[in-house]
Amino acid sequence: MIPPVVDQTWLAAHPEVVVADVRHYLDGRSGAAAYAAGHIPGAVFVPMDEVLADRPSAARGRHPLPPPAVFAEGLAHVGIGATDTVVAYDDAGGAMAGRLVWLLRILGHDAALLDGGLQAWEGELTTEVPARLRAEFEVTSWPDDALADIDDASTGAMVLDARGAERYRGDMEPIDSKAGHIPGALSFPMTDNLTPDGRFKTPAELRERFATIGDATGVIAYCGSGVTACHNLIALEHAGLGRGRLYPGSWSQYSHTSRPVATGE
Repeated sequence: MIPPVVDQTWLAAHPEVVVADVRHYLDGRSGAAAYAAGHIPGAVFVPMDEVLADRPSAARGRHPLPPPAVFAEGLAHVGIGATDTVVAYDDAGGAMAGRLVWLLRILGHDAALLDGGLQAWEGELTTEVPARLRAEFEVTSWPDDALADIDDASTGAMVLDARGAERYRGDMEPIDSKAGHIPGALSFPMTDNLTPDGRFKTPAELRERFATIGDATGVIAYCGSGVTACHNLIALEHAGLGRGRLYPGSWSQYSHTSRPVATGE
């Protein structure tokens, strides 16, 4: 399997890969409109809400995992096939594109984040949509060993919170019904995986960041809705620490229950 993070030099040496634009915004802007205004040449657009998540609900969270058939159909529709290697990007350091990469990798497909994303792209952008034919992508159930549920995240395992520190502490909560974090969870903001220019820190730097963790196979990652938590899981794998589990419901599910909430450091 290819590394979970690749750079533009790697991408240029592998022209056969499918590039995926996974821009998505929480402030009402349209990822599809951003793609139409300019994207990396050859990139297809993979929409978060239609392909990478199911419908939101208080019971399941804002971005539940999509049904496997919806995921497979969405990728096939844009021309991503079962044997294709995918390199995904966004304009947020991989915060959104990480969801696609992580889902593909847990199913055994070659997929990686483009380091630095759109901001680091050194070539021209285009408005031309690639004429890719419909592909074949098999329907595969999400592997149980890659996922955690609300009970798993509440049992004192090594749980990492990928949200900003102010949301973890409960200083503010702009989206969900309660402020704070799952008791026992550790604050590991996704943005701290990146250097100031938006590229991933080196594997050695990431190993230092996750020094208290060691083997990632015992880790459960969550965030607001199970999207940016994938970035922490990719960072752990990029650091050579193995593959942890995602709690897809994340805070957008947990905060709608009567379970205890912690605040502060």
